Amino acid sequence: MRRHLPILVALLAIVACRKDPAVEQSDVFTGPTPLALELPPWALNQPHPMNLPADNPLTVEGVALGRKLFYEKALSDNYSLSCGSCHQQEFAFSDPRRFSLGTDGSIGRRQSMPVQNMLWDHFFFWDGRAASLEEQAFGPVVNHLEMRNSWPVVEERLRRLPDYPELFAHAFGSSDIDSTRVVKAIAQFERTLLSFDSPFDRYSYSGDATAMTDAQVRGKDLFFGEAQCDLCHMAPLFQDHDLRNIGMAPGPDQGLAEITGLVNDRGRFKVNSLRNIAVTAPYMHDGRFATLEEVIDFYADSVNINEPNLDNHMWPWTGGQIDLDAQERADLKAFLEALTDERFLNDPAFSDPE
Repeated sequence: MRRHLPILVALLAIVACRKDPAVEQSDVFTGPTPLALELPPWALNQPHPMNLPADNPLTVEGVALGRKLFYEKALSDNYSLSCGSCHQQEFAFSDPRRFSLGTDGSIGRRQSMPVQNMLWDHFFFWDGRAASLEEQAFGPVVNHLEMRNSWPVVEERLRRLPDYPELFAHAFGSSDIDSTRVVKAIAQFERTLLSFDSPFDRYSYSGDATAMTDAQVRGKDLFFGEAQCDLCHMAPLFQDHDLRNIGMAPGPDQGLAEITGLVNDRGRFKVNSLRNIAVTAPYMHDGRFATLEEVIDFYADSVNINEPNLDNHMWPWTGGQIDLDAQERADLKAFLEALTDERFLNDPAFSDPE
């Protein structure tokens, strides 16, 4: 027995050092956790399908990483700007300034667009030049009017920051950090920025007759009736996924024509969603209108029906059918205010995680 004691002790030591099979199995990476979005059934009734790329599915870990990257100032050359600097949650992820400022104080040339309900969008920027959220996210980092950085610099910075290698490993299966993974994560987060809880939604889809005021109800009837607003701003997204010339006075920005070079595309810009419109001033691609009253007055009084590229959807204007008095204009404004989703504007899940 004494002769075998050392061997027995050694065997016990080996067994003690072995991991429990159940624990060992739990340490194996099985991939990120699929994320299922919670959407009201009526929100799925869209003329366009959701744009969810097969190579970038939504995951819990990917969205968490994208949220952190959305607010990461290391993406800019001097650590002063993040995506969230020009897309602020309280303004439906837009910028209250007419034009955003770059890291060196450079002034942009277009108003910062809201980031909301992007699941259904199939092109991005005012001129529609990006075909996906991933493609869109590449641009601001290297734009000389915005973050003024380069992707190799960004990648190296993120590798050296303590949290990111592990976060990338959880989101993508390895700690490799490159620009493609960065924009994929940001796009995942942006696709979760869903706004479907406005007074209009509660009134129209949830049967809450008290959710809107009398003025807002009158404005709703105008919006979907005499004022013809829904020709381009169709519910429930209040946009139509197109680029249109609406007869504004021309400026130096040629819109889609700057991408295509086609004369017929001059003055064509993306039709923006009207959800949360009351908090996304100033308005239009160049921020020329400071208030909703100015926007409504433009559509009531100042559409240039002789604009050569005027969109066919503007036929009520060319036919002289738009005639809004002061009360109707006030009611329309009241209705647009009923598209504000306070829960979206204050949801802690969308805020800076730091």
